[in-house]
Amino acid sequence: MGTQATWRRRQFLKTGAGAGLGAAAMGMPPLNWAAAGAPNRTLRILFYTDVHTRVEWDTPLALEQAAARMNQEKADLVIAGGDLITDGFQSSAASVAHRWDAYMHMHRAIDTEIHPAIGNHDLVAARPEDGTEPSADPRRIFRDKMGLEKTYRSFDAAGTHILFLDGIHVTDNEDKYHGFIEPEQMAWLEADLSGVAKDTPVILVTHMPLLTAFYQATRGATEPAPPNRVMTNGREVLKRFRAHNLLLVLQGHLHVDELLRWRNTTLITGGAVCAKWWRGNWHGTEEGFGLVTLTPDRVTWQYIDYGWTAKRP
Repeated sequence: MGTQATWRRRQFLKTGAGAGLGAAAMGMPPLNWAAAGAPNRTLRILFYTDVHTRVEWDTPLALEQAAARMNQEKADLVIAGGDLITDGFQSSAASVAHRWDAYMHMHRAIDTEIHPAIGNHDLVAARPEDGTEPSADPRRIFRDKMGLEKTYRSFDAAGTHILFLDGIHVTDNEDKYHGFIEPEQMAWLEADLSGVAKDTPVILVTHMPLLTAFYQATRGATEPAPPNRVMTNGREVLKRFRAHNLLLVLQGHLHVDELLRWRNTTLITGGAVCAKWWRGNWHGTEEGFGLVTLTPDRVTWQYIDYGWTAKRP
């Protein structure tokens, strides 16, 4: 069984289908659907992803605005889907320190405890492009900032088992990284699930998508997804959950609000706080975040536009 989280928020302690691209317009009503095996009490999860923090174009004001809007939801649990800063992967630690500072200002402004997944941009100095030496541990700064021992882990909350995977596999080819769960982490996943009862609702969080229809929806029905945009062994990951109640997968990376249903699992790609990398909407998805509400027989998803007007040229 994974590590038990220490819950600091009194509010949380009190809480006891077809595929398609989700709409992202402001005021869009929530989507809800039946879900057998959901938790036996209500759980409100705020999910934000792909912040891509930087300091140009008044974007620190956007982060303040986003945090304030998130706090209005009074969620039980906040999950961040990765890419908290931008361009850490190809940059030196010194050159992105100010971006971490700006992100942490937002992080501390959110009232509820945050549980983050790591994104490819959150690795620092994995493949620097300025001639500096690559880091021996590109994940160290992320772990230190987030107070984590490992980037993959699990915990239990409100009768639900929640797992975080780290699928950023650094490569030496032009892609720079692929989505891939390496054998050591796959073995950990199997061991973790061995201690989870078969009927326990499970939520899986991963930055890079396990399943997505994005490339088919935007480029054509036969278009394959590039290996640095999806989890290349996502099918093998999902197989590990065949004997378990995988209720929900929360994923990011693609900056679109997308909802898929595969068998009894709902997969949500959670849009992006930065939308089109701070240039406005991306394939119809505005700057935003999502709210998942789990009740004993139902899942509800709402993507929330927090009202930012892009200023990047």
